[in-house]
Amino acid sequence: MAARVFFHIGLPKTGTTYLQSIMWSHREALRKRGLLLPGVERRDHLWSSCVVREDPQIAERNALAESSWDRVVEEVLDWPGDAVISHEFFSSASREQASAAVRRLAPGEVHVVVTARDTLDLFVSSWQEAIKNKETVALGDYCTSTSEDPLVVWDWRALDLGLVLERLSAAVPAEHVHVIPVARRQTGADELWHRFATVMGIAVDGIDPSRGFRNPSMGVVETETLRRINASLEGFDTPFDRGVWVRTYLADERLAPRGGEPFWPSPDQIADCRHRAVRAVALTRERGFDVAGGLDDLLVPAELPPRRHPDSVTDAEITAAAVDLLATLMWEVRRLTSAQRAMARSRAAVDGAPVAPQSPPLRGLMRRLPILRAPRDMTRRVLQRTHGSPPEAHT
Repeated sequence: MAARVFFHIGLPKTGTTYLQSIMWSHREALRKRGLLLPGVERRDHLWSSCVVREDPQIAERNALAESSWDRVVEEVLDWPGDAVISHEFFSSASREQASAAVRRLAPGEVHVVVTARDTLDLFVSSWQEAIKNKETVALGDYCTSTSEDPLVVWDWRALDLGLVLERLSAAVPAEHVHVIPVARRQTGADELWHRFATVMGIAVDGIDPSRGFRNPSMGVVETETLRRINASLEGFDTPFDRGVWVRTYLADERLAPRGGEPFWPSPDQIADCRHRAVRAVALTRERGFDVAGGLDDLLVPAELPPRRHPDSVTDAEITAAAVDLLATLMWEVRRLTSAQRAMARSRAAVDGAPVAPQSPPLRGLMRRLPILRAPRDMTRRVLQRTHGSPPEAHT
């Protein structure tokens, strides 16, 4: 059985992807240092979080998804050193689910690790992440309540540090709960990794933190554009389609590189973030949890620079972003077509077969990706959602 099990439960949007990508890219090096990262791939930890949170649709994700938690626990039970399990969606588990997960890992010494950040920054970043995952909720309507459902992640249930600590710290002693604030002004880009590694007691020499992947951010116009595209984008509802096409292809690789302006929520939402941050910091101090960093970094600054609200984005700004996006897609379709026709000509030269006007793989892609198949229709529908204006008003 592992001597210690570090149960890294998030929070979402607190550098979790960065930390996980460092660990998975150095898995063997960490193993040689006595730290096990169980599972075959990162998805095993995502799937494990779904099992722990009793997701009734877990079998639809993958044939191996249902058995993921059992396989992860079995590896930990067979390992003589320390182990780390990491996924931010564990943060939404109920008190009972978290306690059951800790019991499965006994008799190992379980440590709950929580990465956290300025609550206002977290709120804004999490709304943007929800939009990247095909949500359509406006910022003003985001996190207006706290869900009781462990399967809900983009909600204060998983984002409020105080609420998460109250639920998930109950199964372990206070000295085994570690809060790692993301520094507001880091001394170095790898400061979060060093804090995380220190909590687990592993040497960082030879571990390259530049291998860590950081999720890119979108500006206010780009985020609002994607939100309206989501409202018109039919299908793409499976985790694979949302992740590959909406989150990665559209958001991270096409819209985020445009840059854009940062934004704030409404004054009432900012005040709510301040209240939650003060409460979480007070709870952490009161319970005596271990803190790797400065708790003040979790508080919302008294003075904030002026920023726009997504409601201020105009029809003209949405149109410009959508036109730019469609132009990019057209260029990529042409490049894909040229590449596939070149491959067809190469095969024809070898086999003596005729070259088809359009190769089947491209037609298959066009069928799977409606935004490529019918850009004019997509543009009309996106613009029609803009403040309820009819499409004729934008032609």
